[in-house]
Amino acid sequence: MKGDIGVIGLAVMGQNLILNMNDHGFKVVAYNRTVAKVDEFLNGAAKGSNIVGATSLQNLVDQLESPRKVMLMVRAGEVVDQFIDSLVPLLDEGDIIIDGGNTNYPDTNRRVAALREKGIRFVGAGVSGGEEGARFGPSIMPGGDPEAWPHVKPIFQAIAAKTDKGEACCDWVGSEGAGHFVKMVHNGIEYGDMQLISEAYHFMKEGLGISHDEMQSIFTDWNKTELDSYLVEITADILGYRDQEGEPLVEKILDAAGQKGTGKWTGINALEHGIPLTLITDSVFARCLSSLKEQRVEAEALFDNAIQPVDGEKSEWVDALRQALLASKIISYAQGFMLIRQASEENDWSLNYGNVALMWRGGCIIRSAFLGNIRDAFETNPDLAFLGLDPYFKAILEQCLPAWRKVVAKSFEVGLPMPCMSSALTFLNGYTTARLPANMLQAQRDYFGAHTYERTDKPRGEFFHTNWTGKGGDISSTTYDV
Repeated sequence: MKGDIGVIGLAVMGQNLILNMNDHGFKVVAYNRTVAKVDEFLNGAAKGSNIVGATSLQNLVDQLESPRKVMLMVRAGEVVDQFIDSLVPLLDEGDIIIDGGNTNYPDTNRRVAALREKGIRFVGAGVSGGEEGARFGPSIMPGGDPEAWPHVKPIFQAIAAKTDKGEACCDWVGSEGAGHFVKMVHNGIEYGDMQLISEAYHFMKEGLGISHDEMQSIFTDWNKTELDSYLVEITADILGYRDQEGEPLVEKILDAAGQKGTGKWTGINALEHGIPLTLITDSVFARCLSSLKEQRVEAEALFDNAIQPVDGEKSEWVDALRQALLASKIISYAQGFMLIRQASEENDWSLNYGNVALMWRGGCIIRSAFLGNIRDAFETNPDLAFLGLDPYFKAILEQCLPAWRKVVAKSFEVGLPMPCMSSALTFLNGYTTARLPANMLQAQRDYFGAHTYERTDKPRGEFFHTNWTGKGGDISSTTYDV
């Protein structure tokens, strides 16, 4: 009996996906460029299973049922291209290559087009959930050549996480690089979520002087509210973890955050598409700022900067902080869906935003209770431009707004950095303000560069230029929209 799918790459994610597939009755052929790792896997974690190994790419291909399905779980970039180049001569027309890594979606666009010309179907599948998700049920976001979907659907939907109603957290996203684009935005929201939770922890620890045991209890309680989510849950676990000396391990971790680039890609794409992804972009910059550890130590001493204690009843501040975190979290998801909508329209992907929310409902890092409400919002109104305009989320934002403003204002007052909660609030203030001071900005642009402006008393699309000083001319610069 030949294999249902081949998987290349036996790092943590690759091994766990293979074991997951095996658990669901699929015969998997495993291969790694370092062949010794195949034997190690077969004699270790895969021992006693139906998983078989391959000694070469040709051997891998020979052991697969037609149409052959080969999934790459390798480092994004050149390594993927190298394996594709090596596989293509061994495959037949109609065979399928799947990239399950964190690939930048333009690379997937390119590969789908190039391989279609050679008769090979290519799928770019975002996979989220980390080690545990890969093993027991990840969120999978496949896109690429739609002809490949019927062949990979039974495997992907079987191994994916399931909602409480039994729905698979995996569905076809769209053509070209749509799957990897959605995964990129997922990771951007993940950056924002993590930073928001870190800011809440910082406010409690430095502003309110709350102990780690108390903070663990608070995050545990929050996880029973609308904040119910994977990241809030693991934050409680982290706060409760003690090292060998019985001290909170989190306080011995260097405050310099790493990153692998997906959050940065999200910010870059937001700028290219003209979408104000302020919270997510600020979360990337927060990591950049954290990396300047030595400079920050020196600057704190020079500025004699000390965070002042927050006065008032702690329980009231904790509840205000909960509301600020919830509202900011909604803005993070709302901005992410704004970017997904813009990309879908520009690329003719025709994405189903409710389905995207469903795929994130389980298995992935940003899974949270209100993703079900997000799906409901888009099912009610597929043309919803901003999540905060949906009645459910509008009510939450309005209810949380006073506490949210109170927390952000107090953080400024006591010197507590809160880049993402304040960015989220500023975004909502701007989005719900009918007239912004951009009229002054446009006047400035026209003054020094003859860039023109529109008028409130004239139809949109008519542009005007003023000779502000009497020394300029009547010739205007070209106009463009970002």
